[in-house]
Amino acid sequence: MKECHLSRMVPLAVAACATLTNLSGSCLAVDGVFDVRDYGAVGNGKKVDTAAINKAVKACSDTGGGQVRFGPGRYMSGTVHLKDNVTLFFEAGATLVGTTKLDDYQYFTPPAGTPEARFGKWHSALILGVGVKNVTIAGHGVIDGNKVFNPRGEEKMRGPHTIILGNSRNITIRDITIKDSANYAIMIEFSEQVDVRGVKVTGGWDGVHFRGWIDKPCRDINIIDCQFFTGDDSIAGRYVNRLLIKDCVVNSSCNGIRIIGPVTNMIVQDCLFYGPGLHPHRTSNRRNMLSGIILQPGGWDACDGALEDVLISDVTMKNVASPVTVLLKRGGNTVDNITITDLTATGVYRAAASVESWCETACGRVVFRDASIEYEGGGTAKQAKAPPRKPGVDARPLPVWGFYAKNAQDIILENVHLYCVKKDLRPTIFCEDINCLVLDAVRFPEFHHAAGPIVLKNVKEVKSRDVDMSIPAPANQK
Repeated sequence: MKECHLSRMVPLAVAACATLTNLSGSCLAVDGVFDVRDYGAVGNGKKVDTAAINKAVKACSDTGGGQVRFGPGRYMSGTVHLKDNVTLFFEAGATLVGTTKLDDYQYFTPPAGTPEARFGKWHSALILGVGVKNVTIAGHGVIDGNKVFNPRGEEKMRGPHTIILGNSRNITIRDITIKDSANYAIMIEFSEQVDVRGVKVTGGWDGVHFRGWIDKPCRDINIIDCQFFTGDDSIAGRYVNRLLIKDCVVNSSCNGIRIIGPVTNMIVQDCLFYGPGLHPHRTSNRRNMLSGIILQPGGWDACDGALEDVLISDVTMKNVASPVTVLLKRGGNTVDNITITDLTATGVYRAAASVESWCETACGRVVFRDASIEYEGGGTAKQAKAPPRKPGVDARPLPVWGFYAKNAQDIILENVHLYCVKKDLRPTIFCEDINCLVLDAVRFPEFHHAAGPIVLKNVKEVKSRDVDMSIPAPANQK
C-alpha cells in the first residue's frame, strides 16, 4: 500500500513542478522584491545579463510594481527598460556595466518637430524609460557607462547615455554613483517631476542634462545634494519650468551650469563650484574649468523663449574662467529678473562677470547683490583698448577685469566687492547701452595708469551711492 501511494504521488509532484515553472515570474519574488539572479542574471562581469534583467523588470511590473534588486556583482548589460511603478535597487557592491556591443542598446524617439528628433540614435541609453511613471533608481551601488566607444557617434566617439527619461513623470534617482558615462549620465527629455538626490557622477560628459521644447517643457526638476566630477558640463539644458539645484558640489572640466535655452523659475542655492576638473574633458583632454554658471539662451541653436525668474544664492566658486556669464545672441530669446546674491568667487582667471545682449533685444533686470569676486588680473593697456568681441559658446577675455554689461535695461550692483591679485590696467567696470545702472556700495582697488576705472558708454541713467576705490592694491602693484 505504501508503494502504491508513493507511485501515485510521483506524477502529482512532477505535475506540480511543471505548473510552478509555467507560473508568472512573480512567484520568485519575496515581499515584492525581484532579485535579478532569480531570473538568470549571473553578475560575473562577462556574461551579458540584459535579457535576465529585463525579465525581472517585466515580472515586477506585471504584478503592479515593486523592487528589482541587484545584489553584489558586475552585471554586464545592454538597454534596461524601465516600467511603471518599478524600483531598480543596487545594493552596495552591485555594478551595472554597459556592454560594448552597440547593437544591444535601444533609444528614445523625441517628438517630431523638435530639434532632438533630428538625431534618432543619439538618444540610446543603458537605462531607458519612455512614457513611464512612478519609477525609482536607488541604492549605494554603481552604474558604469564603461566609456562605450561609438565611432559613428557624436564627435565620432560618444556612445549611449547612461540614463534617459523620455516623456516620463514622477521619477526618483537617489544615492547611486554613475561613472564613466559614454555620453550624458542622466538625460531628461520632455519629462516632469524628476528628483535627482544624493547622486555622485564621475567622468563622462554632462552630469544631468534636460531638454524640452516650446510646447512641452520639462517641469519640476530637482537636483539636490549631488556631487559632480564631470568632463563636460555638470548640469545643462533648456526648456524647463521650475528647476531647483541645491546643496551640490560641482567640479568640471567644462562649465558648472550651462543653460542653453529658455528656463523659468530657476533656483541655484548653497552650491560649491571649483576647478580644475578631476576628470579630463574627453574630447580635448584639458582640465581647466570654464564658467561657474553661464546662462546663454539660444547659445547653441535657435530655441525661442524666455530665461527669467532666476535666483542664484549662497554660491562659492574657485578657479573658474568666469563666475557668472549672461549672454543673449538671438532675437527670439529674452532675459529678465535674474538675481545673483551671496556669491563668493576666487581664482577667476579669464573673464569678468558679465550681462550681455548682442542682438536687438536688450537684457532686462539683472542684480548682483552681496558679492565678492577675486580675479587673477594681469591685464595690459593693449587689452584695455581692444573692443569687446562677440561671444562664442564659452566665456572669453574682455577689455575689463571686474564687470561688463552691454545692452540691458536695468543693471544693479549692490554691495559688490571686486578684487584683483595682479595689477590690471583694464577698466574695472565697463557698461554700454544701458537704460539704468545702479552702483550701490561697490568696492574695488585703484591701479595707477589703469584705464577707467569705470567706463560708461550710452548709459541713460546712473544711480551711484557709496562707490569706493579704497580697497588697497598690494604695494608692488600700484
